[in-house]
Amino acid sequence: MSESETPDILKTDSYDYQLPSELIATEPANPKDSSRLMVIDRTNGTITHTIFREILSFIPKECAIIYNNTKVIKARLFGEKPSGGKIELLINRQLDANRYNVLIRGKVKPQTELIFDDQLKATVLELCDDGSRIVHFMNHKGEILSFETLLPHLERLGHVPLPPYMQREDRKEDEELYQPIFAKHEGAVAAPTASLHFTETLFETMQKQFTTAPITLHVGAGTFKPVEADIITQHPMHSEYYEISPQTEALINSDRDILAIGTTVTRTIEYYARTSKPFGECDLFLHPKNPPIRVNHLLTNFHLPKSTLIMLVASFLGLEMTMKVYNIAIQERYRFYSYGDAMLII
Repeated sequence: MSESETPDILKTDSYDYQLPSELIATEPANPKDSSRLMVIDRTNGTITHTIFREILSFIPKECAIIYNNTKVIKARLFGEKPSGGKIELLINRQLDANRYNVLIRGKVKPQTELIFDDQLKATVLELCDDGSRIVHFMNHKGEILSFETLLPHLERLGHVPLPPYMQREDRKEDEELYQPIFAKHEGAVAAPTASLHFTETLFETMQKQFTTAPITLHVGAGTFKPVEADIITQHPMHSEYYEISPQTEALINSDRDILAIGTTVTRTIEYYARTSKPFGECDLFLHPKNPPIRVNHLLTNFHLPKSTLIMLVASFLGLEMTMKVYNIAIQERYRFYSYGDAMLII
């Protein structure tokens, strides 16, 4: 099929839009649930502008709600090579018991030792074709660290891995703000951003009014990777580790309507619906030609242009409606991306 014959819904450029830079949120709303919320009702085509704390009145009464209880780790480290050259390392994902896929700013070769302080070092084991590296971490005794033994070092030395588009350094308050209030299992290097709007009070009220259940998907840095192929189906989708408990598995297997809190939950549920695997690596790419078969409703933020996330939104709304919604959000001065406002698709 030539490019001229390719349907618009498969063209990456169809998912582009121009965002004024001042609409990129660099701070969350305070309090969190005072952010704005756009509600899109697909049954009648209406769009409602409201405040996030009003969300429960818009969620269909009989549906179950599934959220992601992953916890963001301090995955950003600053160090140097033995030569004194500065490096910046971002943990992308854990590969096995003691090896990690990482992104490194600065030239490094295999077997290069990276020094973070007198108690934490890393060795570059392999350079990957996509530009990432594989490393293991060691303590001052030269012992290779497991994830559990690495975590205290990250807590001590690491920085909150704020997305690059915020264009600022992390601060102490980001340790709380860039973390869902129901975060439990360490492993994410990016927040499941739809979750960031919830306060303790709102979450407790939601649990009283609706059936809720967690999944765990450890969000990787690949979530920010733009689609570079001209045709979206040619994009190599990143994978992320997930787990679904037996209780949540039973809920997914029931006939209840489901609201997914975020794109990570949506992809996990949809991957399970296609594979029946309660844990493993999720690399599912949802778009208008591969729409959801199990998730009925979606809560999400406003995403980067030409990203897999805006294409996932289009798998619910269609391309034309998605771009209309984004244009309305810009006109109405909604705040975009991780610390920005939210949309509810019902």
